[in-house]
Amino acid sequence: MRVIICLVSLMLSVPFLMAQKAKFSYLDVFDLQYVSDPQISPDGEWVVYRRMGFDIMKDRSVGNLWLIKSDGSQHQKMTAREVNESSARWSPTGDRIVFSSSTENGSEIYMYWVTSGKLAKLTQLPFSPSSLTWSPDGQSLAFSMNVPKAPPVIAKIPKKPKGAQWAEAPRVTDRVYHEADGRGYIQPGFSHIFKIAAEGGAPRQLTSGDYHHRGTLSWNQDGTKIYFSANRVEDWEYRFRNSEIYSVNVENGTTETLTDRDGPDYSPKVSPNGRYIAYLGFEDKVQAFQTRKLHIMNSDGSGKRMISGNLDRTLSNIQWDAKSSGLYVSYDDMGNGKIGHISLDGKVSKLADNVGGTSLGRPYGGGSYTVSKNGTLCFTQSRPEYPAELAVISPKSKTAKKVTALNQPLLGYRELGKVEEVRYKSTVDGRDIQGWVVYPPNYDKDKKYPFLVENHGGPILNYGDRFSAEMQLYAAAGYVVFYPNPRGSTSYGEAFGNLLFNNYPGEDYNDVMDGVDHCIGLGIAHEDQLFVTGGSAGGIMSAWMIGKNNRFEAAVVAKPVMNWISKTLVADNYFYYANHRYPGQPWENFEGYWKFSPISLVGNIQTPTMVMVGMDDLRTPPSEAKQLYHALKLRKIETVLVEIPGASHGIASKPSNLITKIANTVAWFDKYRTAKVDE
Repeated sequence: MRVIICLVSLMLSVPFLMAQKAKFSYLDVFDLQYVSDPQISPDGEWVVYRRMGFDIMKDRSVGNLWLIKSDGSQHQKMTAREVNESSARWSPTGDRIVFSSSTENGSEIYMYWVTSGKLAKLTQLPFSPSSLTWSPDGQSLAFSMNVPKAPPVIAKIPKKPKGAQWAEAPRVTDRVYHEADGRGYIQPGFSHIFKIAAEGGAPRQLTSGDYHHRGTLSWNQDGTKIYFSANRVEDWEYRFRNSEIYSVNVENGTTETLTDRDGPDYSPKVSPNGRYIAYLGFEDKVQAFQTRKLHIMNSDGSGKRMISGNLDRTLSNIQWDAKSSGLYVSYDDMGNGKIGHISLDGKVSKLADNVGGTSLGRPYGGGSYTVSKNGTLCFTQSRPEYPAELAVISPKSKTAKKVTALNQPLLGYRELGKVEEVRYKSTVDGRDIQGWVVYPPNYDKDKKYPFLVENHGGPILNYGDRFSAEMQLYAAAGYVVFYPNPRGSTSYGEAFGNLLFNNYPGEDYNDVMDGVDHCIGLGIAHEDQLFVTGGSAGGIMSAWMIGKNNRFEAAVVAKPVMNWISKTLVADNYFYYANHRYPGQPWENFEGYWKFSPISLVGNIQTPTMVMVGMDDLRTPPSEAKQLYHALKLRKIETVLVEIPGASHGIASKPSNLITKIANTVAWFDKYRTAKVDE
């Protein structure tokens, strides 16, 4: 009888056990996929997109091109090739797709014929192409590519004897911008615009001069000119924020200048009727943050006017509507990605929400969209429950329909942490501050959980209600996660973002701590179980917070700036900070730079602190992290230094490093965690 009862009990429990979902785990990161760079065909019937995933054996992201009908049917891989493919663009008639793809000798341009499915390599280029753009008649392609230049020679070195093993030759540079985080040393050379026949053949260089010509390319109606942005002004290396709109004649290479103000003007787009050129930019007021505005001018450069004055948000990815009556735009609003339409008289219409999901680690903005001639809109859609999927809005329905489910096989069987928005007032000036809370899976409000503050980078960026592998992993480890958008964050207007001008870190610290107190008031945070972390600007804020108070049980300060004087002159973007962040150069404003350096507060720190940095970080070099670690060691404060080999500033660009970052953070916090929850 007991055997029968046991068997019956087991049978009854099987459905319950099968219904249990596992928590999101470290290795799940390698199984995540997302939609990137969707491109809709001119007739709105098909979409080609880059399907992104991760190679667990090679520890890197990979992307192949896929096709899908805009109604979600006939989902298929475009080619049989198992190499990286990107930058797919439809021909004007929709019969071909040009794209870039890796080969043994670097990236090349390929053509895919839609009807036959045939494929051909068009080029044998010395460097990778970018900004692939069709001519209006479909007969030609334009693209940008690097053209190398010899480095300067200072001294003649005697020729070494045959077979001698001398040291390598020195690397000599005389450029302002000579290295980049994640890229390392930049070989000398300049980007130029090329033209090639759509059937292949020899590419022909159109631009000349020691300037960079890159970014969006746009042909005029008859295919005789290409519009582009560049910085061809005198002293261009030192006026690095400036760019202008130019045109180049495709036959003789004659260049014409269409804008001439101080500041960035870029992303030109010719209207379908050929009358106007739209572009993004602003006149530089020399401040921490300015919103990028939408402008139009006549095709000859006359009649310039800004048409986005009714929308106090930074705009990107502009595309004309088919009637030349206005433009589609992307922008972030209060931590959420939007697509809108701005008419030529400045009327703004919002068309779509929840654009993003292409930044898997943390919930930053991003994503993209495309629109067909009949107004069918497709875009990368993300919610806290999933990374970017493809969503489509038809002209008739006006409602977004998600047509892919790349992550259903994984996330459909994972119990994710619930994400909830919180709003509160800043005690500094009563401003509204927005943030989000992620609860551990199966959260029980009657139990006590440790509370983790995760500060975003930038600092002029934004977090939002988007999928985040890192936040979910923290939640799966049993932490309530709070990520706020304090003053200085984007998506709240120019004035809000510019509050950090000569004031960073400043009252953004108060905004974060006000959020902590707000959550304590809600009963989801507890004074004796507070933890803090963040990377880059988030690392700066985390170091600042533990220098200002001792309320946190432990901290993980990742890739911080500790000393603005040393960082400014060592980082890859050393030329960027003066006057836009703080007045003058460090030697002209020593007191000001020191005042905002977290190292100035290190004598106050009592919080056990892990310091983390990528060993190849050129943006916030390891020397910055070591200043904090060494200072804490000298003061005998509990600390440990975690240096990640081969990692640049974007530590999480390799999936295994994302896992390493989170696992070390959780392990450090768990050492000081007293709130234990039955999980």
